[in-house]
Amino acid sequence: MHTTDHPLGTVVAAPAAVPQERGAPGSLSVNVGRAACVAVPLLIWFAPVELDVRAKHVFAIAAFMILAWMTEAIEYALAGFIGCWLYWALGIVPFGVAFSGFATDTPWFLFGAALFGTMASKTGLARRIAFFVMQRVGRTYPRLLLGLIVTDFLLTFVIPSGIARVVVMSAVALGLVEAFGLGPGSNVGRAMFLILTYTASIFDKMIIAGAASITARGAIERVGGVEVLWSQWFLAYLPCDIITILAAWRLTLWLYPPEKPSLTRDEAAYLEREIRQIGGWTPESTRAALLIALAIGLWMTDFIHHISPSIIGLGVGLAAVLPGIGVLSVEDMKRMNYLPVFFVAAAVSMGEVLVQTKTLDLLTGVLLSWMEPLLGSLLQSTLVLYWTAFAYHIFLASEISMLGTSLPVLMNFAKSHAMDPLLVGMIWTFGAGGKLFAYQSGVLIVGMSYGYFSSRDLFRIGLLLTLVQCVLLLLLVFVYWPLIGIR
Repeated sequence: MHTTDHPLGTVVAAPAAVPQERGAPGSLSVNVGRAACVAVPLLIWFAPVELDVRAKHVFAIAAFMILAWMTEAIEYALAGFIGCWLYWALGIVPFGVAFSGFATDTPWFLFGAALFGTMASKTGLARRIAFFVMQRVGRTYPRLLLGLIVTDFLLTFVIPSGIARVVVMSAVALGLVEAFGLGPGSNVGRAMFLILTYTASIFDKMIIAGAASITARGAIERVGGVEVLWSQWFLAYLPCDIITILAAWRLTLWLYPPEKPSLTRDEAAYLEREIRQIGGWTPESTRAALLIALAIGLWMTDFIHHISPSIIGLGVGLAAVLPGIGVLSVEDMKRMNYLPVFFVAAAVSMGEVLVQTKTLDLLTGVLLSWMEPLLGSLLQSTLVLYWTAFAYHIFLASEISMLGTSLPVLMNFAKSHAMDPLLVGMIWTFGAGGKLFAYQSGVLIVGMSYGYFSSRDLFRIGLLLTLVQCVLLLLLVFVYWPLIGIR
């Protein structure tokens, strides 16, 4: 077990096996993707169709960006930058429109969240919370497994990055598997790593914390024209969070019965040793806890003061860097990975170009015309939106690009068909949570890199939880959401 520099800060327990880079240079998939990124936009650009020339050019560059994100032919942020530059350099839209996403609050909300993660990791606050919870759940396998899932959920408020949470929680899981006297291939190890990884990718959608939910919120507000409160989003998914925790726990216990039912008292002392190693509360960890508590408190009460969650997140994040107040230094900021922020900004920019040039209306008609006959009753509409989002996410693997490119179109569709943009957007975002394959999320790839579970394990748990969440969504839409004003 050793420390490693992570994009959100210095964290503990790097993977035993570093995940291989998806789309390694020179591979067939990358070469095919790069060829498609050139050929398809050119075909659209020069296509002899009766369409406004500017609209064709907008579609051509959008096709380049989406294909680059789908095939991972080049780095996400770089593809986004190139697309924005092409919109500007080729005179399709002014600079202010081409890079308009950088002037919205969505990417900067993500930047504030990244500062939270860096703060929690640097001060050891995240590990302190993890070991505190795990020490109190008990010594049996079922209790420890439930403790991992609950801790994963609680850390979503402190570390708004699924990848960072998996890396932090792996320190706990590795120690527990070792305490059981087991290793890779065991049911205990497989269950612990599988469920903490999968739930980390789910919780990012049900709390406005990770890049995916932040992107979704921004698109719903910007294109849908409705206010999205942090507190309302949290309350809307809270019953699902609780039931998902219990369902994931029971399914994992059923699929992976333990080789050993519980730890002995001496084996459980591992957690006490780790807590002693962390030590007492330092001034830095105390300030970090107070700053994060302040942000969460303001988010939870935004229905009273209506201060934007982005203002709160970025403001508290920047306060963490102020001398005498925060716990981060300028050097900590220099070590952060800003590419996800730029990627989200570029995706938002593409959506704004589509809106400003009126090509979003054309795209809505072309891509969603097949959906209109299927959107009948509320039950039918909910199922169609959920499973369409689930299927779309299989092909457009990145959650951020999937939501960033589809939600503006969907919001336009909802408004033109007298549907509630907030309801439609929340169902669509929820549908993006289900996953069957590791390539669909960087969180899953990092979790699998530890070598404790296989793609078959991921497919099994993913399929079962996707079905469970479909049922939960119906209960939310028909029973719970109307009570909190989402209809």
